[in-house]
Amino acid sequence: MWRLKAVRHKARPQEPNDGEELRSARRQREKVLRQARRDQQLVSKRRVQEDNDEAEEEGAMDTAGHVLSKEQVVELFQGLQHGGARKLDYLQTLRKALRSPEAQLVFTKLENSIHVMVGLLSSSDAQCQMEAAHCLHELSHSPEPTVAPVCLPATPYLITYLSGQSAKFTELCLYTLGNLCAESVAVRDKLLAQGIVPALAICMQRPSFAVVEAAGFTVSQLLQTKDAPDKIVPIIMASGIIPHLVATLQPDPQFGMGAAIECAWCLHYLTCRGDGTLVDMGTVSKCSSLLITLGGAVAKGNTEEGIELLIWPLLRCVGNLLAGNGLDGLGPQLGDSRLLAALCVLAQAFLHSHPSLAKECLWVLNNLTADSSVFCSAVLFLNLVPVLIQLLPFSLGINTMVLRILANIAHQGTEYCSQLVHRGLLPALCATLKMADPDVVTLSLEVLYIALFSTSQAAEEFMKLRGPAVLEAIQYNSLTEMRLRASYLLDHLLSTHVRTCIV
Repeated sequence: MWRLKAVRHKARPQEPNDGEELRSARRQREKVLRQARRDQQLVSKRRVQEDNDEAEEEGAMDTAGHVLSKEQVVELFQGLQHGGARKLDYLQTLRKALRSPEAQLVFTKLENSIHVMVGLLSSSDAQCQMEAAHCLHELSHSPEPTVAPVCLPATPYLITYLSGQSAKFTELCLYTLGNLCAESVAVRDKLLAQGIVPALAICMQRPSFAVVEAAGFTVSQLLQTKDAPDKIVPIIMASGIIPHLVATLQPDPQFGMGAAIECAWCLHYLTCRGDGTLVDMGTVSKCSSLLITLGGAVAKGNTEEGIELLIWPLLRCVGNLLAGNGLDGLGPQLGDSRLLAALCVLAQAFLHSHPSLAKECLWVLNNLTADSSVFCSAVLFLNLVPVLIQLLPFSLGINTMVLRILANIAHQGTEYCSQLVHRGLLPALCATLKMADPDVVTLSLEVLYIALFSTSQAAEEFMKLRGPAVLEAIQYNSLTEMRLRASYLLDHLLSTHVRTCIV
């Protein structure tokens, strides 16, 4: 299972003593975050979750009854300055208080508050250092845009500590920096100048999957920003991070899919710019190989929870690279026709639970079959056409994508059209031609046109299916283009039928 227990987001569980409710709430928050990332590429923030006992204790402190007043926050800060032996206690209490946006604003407006926190962060007391890092982490999670710039005096220390020995402390620093990356161009410029990218490259090589996942999150935060294409992507490409992102595309039996998911999203954001360097680094080969593995697991019923979160960025990586480079540049890395079968399996498996994911599977299949006789032949050889035809009744762009794939195959010539007809193309088109969606009808007419003009067998069978009646109904459609296409096909059918009868 993906290591959901490692991180969580702003909403917190209402009943922290119930373990199952904790897990359910975390899964729901992850679902919302990933949906936002898929649909809108929103930069998000993360809050590190500690061990279960600590999480329960802190969850109890998050209730409204423990929100501190301005005077109490000021008193805590004064205690930090003069607390002596009680300094750790003050830090722990402040850390919990800083979950409140009001307390965050009060604290950051106090004179020298961040400098005092930096002093504790750089102290020789390991416990105080950890608690100070947690306080900064809470501040980094603030929804107020004025808080992040105030934290900048601490960021050189956070970046320096990324090379430390403690994986837990490194993970905490990474998520704090990742949250700060989301705030503004000024904050990101400062972090870049302080050397955050080289430090992240080192973290990507750490043996800890938790650290790699946190580093992947921070890299993805940088890559999702509006200024990323011009300012950040070139630095990332030159940093040596890419091979480590590609190498991490493999779920760990014990740790789960977390690191692979984060690194896959990083690669997705990079593929959006169509850089051929990613192809040279074996990105397509690794992504397609993992999709084949995941498709095989799903076909056997092994649908591990959260598996779709990894499938999504993998699909986008392959689809984007295909769109940007074409099959000619990717041929050696896409020689395995099992990818086609895996895409069909995944489309079927997620058709009802995640229809947009099913559509993206078909989008990649469309990119593979476009202008490729090899992959079109493989679709026929693997007998995937009946599987695709079964998806035609479904809307949300699924049926239109299937029709594009069928058109790709039909464009390959007479023999391909004959094979499509033999596998049930024409009855399926009779059904889609009656649908209300103009795009579906238009694409159906295009596929039918190719089939009817490629082989007489198609015309004869379409007549037996009372296809002319279907075309006559389309002639009454209000869209001129559709009426003209239907009329042209009907004339062709009738003239062909007359010639056949005379002979």
